[in-house]
Amino acid sequence: MNVEQARFNMIEQQIRPWDVLDSRVLELLSTLPREEFVPEDQQALTFVDTHVSLAHGQVMMQPKQEARLLQELNVGPKDRVLEIGTGSGYMTGLLASFAAEVDSVDIFADFLESARAKLRARDFTNISFAEGDASQGWGGNGPYDVIVLTGSIPDLPQRFIDNLNPRGRLAAIVGTEPIMEAVLVMKLEDGSIKRSSLFDTSLPPLINAIRPTRFVF
Repeated sequence: MNVEQARFNMIEQQIRPWDVLDSRVLELLSTLPREEFVPEDQQALTFVDTHVSLAHGQVMMQPKQEARLLQELNVGPKDRVLEIGTGSGYMTGLLASFAAEVDSVDIFADFLESARAKLRARDFTNISFAEGDASQGWGGNGPYDVIVLTGSIPDLPQRFIDNLNPRGRLAAIVGTEPIMEAVLVMKLEDGSIKRSSLFDTSLPPLINAIRPTRFVF
């Protein structure tokens, strides 16, 4: 496989058509090697328009989904970011490339160890890793300017929104099979919330995410 040609094709054929046109995002996708974060047995899928399987039943999002969320969050150099679900560490690196600092949380120690090693090898020094269950919220060093959930969640707990600074942004995949949507939540200066639907998708849930109660008749 010609890696650079495959990367170019991914950007031009998958990501740009999804209205990802931010030059910062496109440049970063061309320079932070996604293949370094994809498991060895999944390398053939690195640049394919599909989820990539990880351990513990988790996945990497499709490249176009990662790019679209990154663009919509508009991470800036003064932003403090909370990532729920370190996973492969690739999204962590994308966020840290733009942010002042990133706190990344995962329930699986092996994900954290692998991501830490790969990102340190690329000289990232603005990332803190923590092991824990953040499915219902994570105080950490909040409040934060940006929060990202990399697994789906049936309903978005208010604790995440409460942990946003004014003008903060949160991205999450919300819902249950077969209906899930990527949403962008913005906290305005007066504390009110603006919620936008970005795209429909499907993604494994965060471990221990609480499913809503269903009435049985």
